[in-house]
Amino acid sequence: MRNPLLAAVLSCAFAAHAATPSTTFADVAAHLQAPPPDARPMMRWWWFGPAVQKPELEREILAMKAGGIGGFEIQPVYPMALDDAARGIRNVPYLSPDFLDAVAFANRTGRANGMRVDMTLASGWPYGGPHVTVDHAAARLRQAVVEVAASATSVALPAVTNGETLIAAFVGTAVDPAALTPIALRAGLDGRAPIAPANMPRKVVAYIASRTGQQVKRAALGAEGFVLDHLSRNAVDHHLATVAEPLLKAFGDTPPYAVFSDSLEVYNTDWTDDFAAEFRKRRGYDIVPHLPAVFTGQGPDAAAVRRDWALTQTELANERYLTPIDDWARAHGTRFRSQTYGEPAVSLSSTRLVALPEGEGPQFREFSFTRLATSAGHLYGRAVISAETWTWLHSPAFAATPLDMKAEADRMLLQGVNQFVGHGWPYTPPGTPEPGYAFYAAAVFDDHNPWWNVMPEVTGYLTRMSWLMRQGEPANQVAVLLPNDDVYASLVPGKVSLSAEMHKYVTPALTGRILDAGQNLDYIDADAILALGVRHPVLVMPHVTRLAPAVLDKLAEYVRGGGRIVAVGGPPSLAPGWLDAARVSATVAAQAQALFAHPNVRVVADDDAVGAALTAVLAPDMRLSAQVADVGFVRRKLADADLYFIANTSNHPVHAQASFAAQRKAAAWLDPDSGRMTAAVLPARLDLAPYESRVLVLADALPAVPAPVAATTEVADLGRGWTLRFPGQDKAQRLDTLRSWTDVDATRYFSGVATYEKEVDLTAAQLALARLVLDFGSGTPLATTPKVPAGMRAMFDSPVREAAQVWVNGRHAGAVWHPPYAVDVTGLLRPGRNRIEVRVGNSALNVLAGRALPDYRLLSARYGQRFVPQDTALIAPQPSGLLGPVKLMGAATR
Repeated sequence: MRNPLLAAVLSCAFAAHAATPSTTFADVAAHLQAPPPDARPMMRWWWFGPAVQKPELEREILAMKAGGIGGFEIQPVYPMALDDAARGIRNVPYLSPDFLDAVAFANRTGRANGMRVDMTLASGWPYGGPHVTVDHAAARLRQAVVEVAASATSVALPAVTNGETLIAAFVGTAVDPAALTPIALRAGLDGRAPIAPANMPRKVVAYIASRTGQQVKRAALGAEGFVLDHLSRNAVDHHLATVAEPLLKAFGDTPPYAVFSDSLEVYNTDWTDDFAAEFRKRRGYDIVPHLPAVFTGQGPDAAAVRRDWALTQTELANERYLTPIDDWARAHGTRFRSQTYGEPAVSLSSTRLVALPEGEGPQFREFSFTRLATSAGHLYGRAVISAETWTWLHSPAFAATPLDMKAEADRMLLQGVNQFVGHGWPYTPPGTPEPGYAFYAAAVFDDHNPWWNVMPEVTGYLTRMSWLMRQGEPANQVAVLLPNDDVYASLVPGKVSLSAEMHKYVTPALTGRILDAGQNLDYIDADAILALGVRHPVLVMPHVTRLAPAVLDKLAEYVRGGGRIVAVGGPPSLAPGWLDAARVSATVAAQAQALFAHPNVRVVADDDAVGAALTAVLAPDMRLSAQVADVGFVRRKLADADLYFIANTSNHPVHAQASFAAQRKAAAWLDPDSGRMTAAVLPARLDLAPYESRVLVLADALPAVPAPVAATTEVADLGRGWTLRFPGQDKAQRLDTLRSWTDVDATRYFSGVATYEKEVDLTAAQLALARLVLDFGSGTPLATTPKVPAGMRAMFDSPVREAAQVWVNGRHAGAVWHPPYAVDVTGLLRPGRNRIEVRVGNSALNVLAGRALPDYRLLSARYGQRFVPQDTALIAPQPSGLLGPVKLMGAATR
């Protein structure tokens, strides 16, 4: 164990490192051009094998830094190649001295270069490995049914194996709680238990505390084994001692910025060794007689008992998994970053137990794991809320483009994310054919990607928006009550997850109606209401039937203080759990009836009516003259300003007038790419290209800023007469018209950066225009319902495939990687002849399409099949280069 005084000092240093949110716009404006580096995106860094070498580790760290990436999370996973001394590939066991030495080197090198370094406390996911014995493995309760003849006077009890215990057995005519009676578990020497004879065949139903058998997913060499029991403190403590302690020792006196736990995917878990005893202590009754109701869902008590059974699992996960790991992290001078959703059934308020909440998923118009994390952060005061981003972006690997990245990132920002963790960066050994390694089911964002030349601009956008969305305070006006007790009551053995079932209550229709009413939203749950009250002006209750009397007391206090409730369906009427349910249900019904009689409570029949009810009680935070469902916003509130991030999430342009609830004296548009501001007039004219985003600043006072100038006059058509040069070619190609270089056999499978050059003559009169812009075309929307294998993508064909850097007369003008595909060249052109150079990076799919796929047969024979590359049938050459039209556009003369 490290020095506790040193750990405390490091902990304080960590807290000081996290930037305090600005409270005034003057503070914000001072950092718009160069936001603090702690807002830069990170990358999940996959170490395959692990088989890593220090020179390549250093090279990749420096490449990340050069690309504007602020740090990395080390994630050791499965081998990608057999040992090969000639290539320097040697797979070493997880936690071996060589592996820990590589971790130490990466930490030193990253820190020396100003990078954030995080470490996952396992290999693969969920936590587990060879140190997890069967008694510490993820647990479940299984049901065994044995047919018994009518005349039988004894029954053979089910056999149990290692890690199993027979909990209870029942006999009856059917697997139905009403038809079953318990039988004694005392068996004779022959292993049979006595039962009374009957005049008809029966069934013996036994309940056995067992193990899921789940193995760690995508484990590194030497990390294979059972997933640990997340409801067992002994199992968690053993993991921390066996895995986490050696990892942290490798970091020496500079612990990681954070330690990480991925989404909880402990499939089929619903029990632990002392579950029955813990249940009795917490719920006040014995669950064992109710196990048939838990499994069958039959009988009047089944739903209430299931609620108690599932809630107990949440409490155990909170107390035995989340809390001890967070405590351990703090004691070691770091912080616990956790994706707190999945199974076991952790809740929104479980996230209060971790320092750094993290979400996943871009579904901003439906129930979202990302909004779970951001809502918890808003409620419980976590200033930085991250998201695992681009997990399933535009499959197969290497298909994702910078525009795809922005399309998903904007949806994350709309949900309140302000730290991106990219998924991800694959370590690639030197000598690997381009474009290098890829994780089996994810996009690739490393410097082997041909469009890497624009990564600094991509990360610059992400950094500026992440930092901006940390300033001030969150300002969502609507809270949606997550009906945890109703969902608990519906859960079944083998699938105990609040987050997996919540979409049945927080439906796309409900979310869409709230957003279309000009609002953004947070989730809230009963625990948060009891601890914090409700701070939002309006609370939406979606078909809530089970609610504790104490929560109803809080809601009554809320409406008396001016809060508004929009309830879908009717008032709650049921006790959350089983104990004393009749009396508690009567209390709930009476309290709810009184609450719903208050004039501040509106009841609507269904989700579709929520929008109108909201509009009747709350002015839209952002109102558009034309209802455009794909335009979203999120607001941050400062003492003297409001910041609205506004994004078009669609593949079509948007034109509308926008008005805002925030009342300030001055307005300005903020360019997310540059941080520069131009004047705005309210109501604001909102003109957004496909997937474009902007920031509106409403402030009590703003410095003088220029008026926006639109370049709408064609100065010159530049669509012809380009030359195109590929690396290694002495002779450039002359292009009469612009077209994809895949149309030519010689370059169909080329992936890389090719250079377009053109000279253009301009007059002094043409250069007198107020603004000059190189416009590369508008692009083409794709059909909105194509088959996307997994995740999402931007449904748009760019006129620049896939991204480019632009130079004018030897000076860098900017990059094009998202709509509008235009670069401001004002001041870079001169009378007479001008030279324009466009360096275009395309997709790595082209080079992959030109050769056979790797054969992993021998790798799988050696290590077992630990992965299958995803959607490889879709690998094909993609259109590449400048596709046109290209024009020089100008604004009105000065």
